Amino acid sequence: MSRVVRVPERLDESSFETLVRRVRSEGNPEARLLLDARSVGWVSPYGLIGLLAVGQEARLRTGLPPLIEPPRDSEVRSYINRMRFWPAAAQVFDLKRLPKPSLEISDALIEVTTIRSHEDVHSVVEGVRDRAQRILHDRLGYPRPAVIHFSVMLSEVCQNILEHADSIGWVCAQRYRWRRRLGRDVVVLAVMDVGVGFEGSLGAEHARRYGERWSAAAALEAAFLHGESRFPDPGRGQGLQAIRSQIIKWNGAIRIRSGDASIARVPDWDEGEPLSTDLPRFPGAQVLIVLPERVERERA
Repeated sequence: MSRVVRVPERLDESSFETLVRRVRSEGNPEARLLLDARSVGWVSPYGLIGLLAVGQEARLRTGLPPLIEPPRDSEVRSYINRMRFWPAAAQVFDLKRLPKPSLEISDALIEVTTIRSHEDVHSVVEGVRDRAQRILHDRLGYPRPAVIHFSVMLSEVCQNILEHADSIGWVCAQRYRWRRRLGRDVVVLAVMDVGVGFEGSLGAEHARRYGERWSAAAALEAAFLHGESRFPDPGRGQGLQAIRSQIIKWNGAIRIRSGDASIARVPDWDEGEPLSTDLPRFPGAQVLIVLPERVERERA
């Protein structure tokens, strides 16, 4: 018998915590999971690949491919189809039938893409350049070199899946209007995996030095703020710091969740805590990056 867990009606980085908490606390954790997404009325890129991450975690934990009930809302269904969610979902969920591919042209920066190898990362980075030029420069007002910086940042966060997660992962990015917080267009980039996470990845090299203070939060601070790496080689581990510096320059936001904690760079236009602990525990790492449209005074 399946264990039914209802997906929040609005699925983004905030309600992802609600979904994880429900999966962790409702019903028999060893039963086959059925995600009931019928009431979903809005979903972000983070929410889309969050469904894949939750499904994959349940599959690994129970040994049973989970089920999913798709949204009833026709606009949400159309968006999910355009974002190529279902081909990725077929590798995680037991789908009775795969919806027909959308014939509509997506305006996404990156449709839902599974990352398994360095070739996948290379393909994503190569395929995004023209769209990044059109979206970042033409629509959001970023200087032309920003396209190169964005490609480097994208490559780095995707490579982290391969180097640190020991697991498959997913990436997705979309431009849309951030009405609730900013009143401008933004690019939202989400990257997730359900691997060993920061605490597990850095533990062999750094846990002994921290002693009882070692935790998911300590691992995130070590990597994000201090450039620590699981590798002892000098110079490793600087990628996240470089990403953080670039996002600060663009007045963007970044949040990295791993284990039971998250760390963030919170700009003045956003809300949230720089460091959060006691979140519902979830494996791997979940990254959210938000790049806002640049107003005239920021373009100099």
